[in-house]
This record gives sequence, C-alpha cells and structure tokens, in this order.
Amino acid sequence: MPSHSIAVLGEALIDEFHDGPVAGGAPFNVARSLAALGAPALFISRIGADDANGRLVLQSARRYELADQGIQRDTVHATGRVSVHETPGDGHRFEIHGDAAWDHLDAGVAQEALAASPASIIYFGSLAQRHPVSRAALRAVVKPFAGLRLLDLNLRPGTDEPQLAAESLMLADWVKVNDDELARLAGWFADAAADETAQVAALMDRFALQRLVLTRGADGWRFYGCGGALLAQGTGVHQPWLVDTVGAGDSFTALLLAGLALQRDLPATLALANRYAAFICSLRGPLPTHPQALAAWRDALQALPPSPSS
Repeated sequence: MPSHSIAVLGEALIDEFHDGPVAGGAPFNVARSLAALGAPALFISRIGADDANGRLVLQSARRYELADQGIQRDTVHATGRVSVHETPGDGHRFEIHGDAAWDHLDAGVAQEALAASPASIIYFGSLAQRHPVSRAALRAVVKPFAGLRLLDLNLRPGTDEPQLAAESLMLADWVKVNDDELARLAGWFADAAADETAQVAALMDRFALQRLVLTRGADGWRFYGCGGALLAQGTGVHQPWLVDTVGAGDSFTALLLAGLALQRDLPATLALANRYAAFICSLRGPLPTHPQALAAWRDALQALPPSPSS
C-alpha cells in the first residue's frame, strides 16, 4: 500500500520548564512524532543560526531521525522561546516570547524545500502567522498547495483574533480544534448559543471545510464530515499518571496525519490518536526523551486496518 508524504510548516522553539528546557513548538512536536511513527515529514521552520536553543532543536530532530533540510538558519533572530508557567491542579500557561527566528520564515527557501520533497498533505497552524513575514511566507506555501491542507488552529495569545482565524480556515480543507477553540469560533462566526452540531455545521459551511476533528480532553473526540454530519466519535482515556498536557493535542494530530499518510481506517486511527495523546500526558513535555518509547505506537498504527477507500 503506497503512503503519502507530509509537509509540516511552522514554529520550532524551546519550552522553558522550571526543571529545564525542552524542544517544542506544535509543528515540531508533530513532525518528530511523525518520524517516530514511521511517516517521515518534511519539516519547514526557522531557527537561530548559532545559538544554544537552535542546537537543542537540531539535536532533538536528529534524535527522532527527522531530516533538517527544511529548517532555515537565521543569522539575525534567535531561536524561539516559550516560558511554561505551571500551576498545580490548574494546568499550564504559555508565555511566548516575540520576534523569534520562526517569525521570519523565508518563503522562497520554503518553496524550494517543498519542491525538492513534494508532499500530498500539508499541516499548518495559526501561531506561525503572528508576524507579517512568516504569515506571508506560510500563505505563499499553503495557498497553492494542491494536496490536503490540514489546519491545527491552536489559538494562542497574539493569534487568537477573528480575522486570522477566518483567513486560516479559508486556506484549510480539514481543521482540528479543541472544545475551547470551537466555542471561540462559534462566538465569532456562528451562534454561540447553538448546540455543538449546529455550530460545527455553520463553521464547515461558512469556510467550505471537508472535515472537522474536535478533541474534547477527558471527554474524547468527534469527527465531522460535510454539513456537520457526525462520522465517528470516541470516549476519553483516563490517564492515572498525569504529568502535564503539553503536546497532547499535537500528538493527536500527528497520529491522525500518520494514519492519513499510511491510508489507515480513519475511525480506528482517531481512536488510536486519542490513546496516544493520553500516553503523552504521562510524560514531561511533548515527547519522550527516547524515541524508542514510541515503537509500540508505531506498531499499533501499522496494524490498523486499511482505509476502505485505499
């Protein structure tokens, strides 16, 4: 069964926890997961040319056997940083520092990387569009892309405003949101008082979306098709050894993308993605220190039934 290649576009950075730095950034988390799951991706981002945080990013990419030919080097701007403020029993808050290397993505270099490694699926988010330079570069790559375009909206301070969300949704074929983000979108573009199905239908119709994946934390997930038709759903997975939820949504998205690339049955893929996200919540940060810890998840993905349409 042939597989499809994936391009992942967006920020790579360092999450600064109280007990030390961890390489992160939603797209980088997704790309490393994909590599570990047996669905290698072209990762397009930008880091400082010669700073310690950039070296940490590259070391992590190598550890996960993620190729770095799409990672640009910036001689002016430093690798991005995020301070993670944790409150016991109340999750975490991100302080995303400004004017990082990934805010200055070079559109021409990104297009060259994609031309050299063609893909049939592209992933993008909203945080990488906070700066006009990277926003223009991302759109120059995504807009003409002929394959499946998946948006992981990932609303964060600085990019959580209606115009950016609308412009991103108009670029997408599929979108993944969590329940908080769905409520925000409904308040902007639909009827905030309507039920979930009506909100989803209104958003999908307004932005001509093919699919919408809704993650609901401990309450599971739902998968919607055109017109807001519910295609599949699943219950939550209890994680008795919760450490933090950093990267849980990214891991869900990564396994979904891997299932699409490997042409696996979608409901089965989404159910496995939900379990994978719960597993990530048992770790410090978005991924295990050793990629070998994901071997069982790679095997489970490979063992899923093929998509009926493949």
